[in-house]
Amino acid sequence: MAEPSTVPPSPWNIANGLTVARVFLVPVFGWLLLREGGDDDPSRIAAFVAFGVAMLTDQVDGALARRHGLVTDFGKIADPIADKALTGMAFVGLSILGELPWWVTAVVLVREWGITALRFAVIRYGVMAANRGGKLKTALQTLALGLYILPLPGWFDPVEITVMAVAVIVTVVTGIDYVLSAIRLRRNATS
Repeated sequence: MAEPSTVPPSPWNIANGLTVARVFLVPVFGWLLLREGGDDDPSRIAAFVAFGVAMLTDQVDGALARRHGLVTDFGKIADPIADKALTGMAFVGLSILGELPWWVTAVVLVREWGITALRFAVIRYGVMAANRGGKLKTALQTLALGLYILPLPGWFDPVEITVMAVAVIVTVVTGIDYVLSAIRLRRNATS
């Protein structure tokens, strides 16, 4: 009986291609969001669609990678970076438009890029892939940002604010969890 191949999958695969496509959607999304000072409803709806398509590729590329054995170290690192570029553009864009307080954007971006830097700092000990908490954080941020991106009537503001508050809390809590995971990963690798 033949033994299974131990050759790692090529980073040149469809799952990683979708991740790269998501990165290319970021400037398109940003332009649509900021067009006409954010006051053009058709552009805001198009920005919401671009954001949704980009976030959908996040689900599709991960499922493809797992189902077809295409998980690569490149994908484990590039996928969260693509997510952060897209959500980062959304947070910054909404703050530029005055629709989201800058402190919210600052807290989220410091956590996001801090964890990305932490992943690179501990990569010699192992790859820190996204965990359930990180996936919940991404889902909540996606929902909150989607609500803010859509040109919804003012009476919907309390819902937007509540969902964003929960997303920010989960973002901070999961950031702390990743720091603890990185400490454990380093400790286990050096013991």
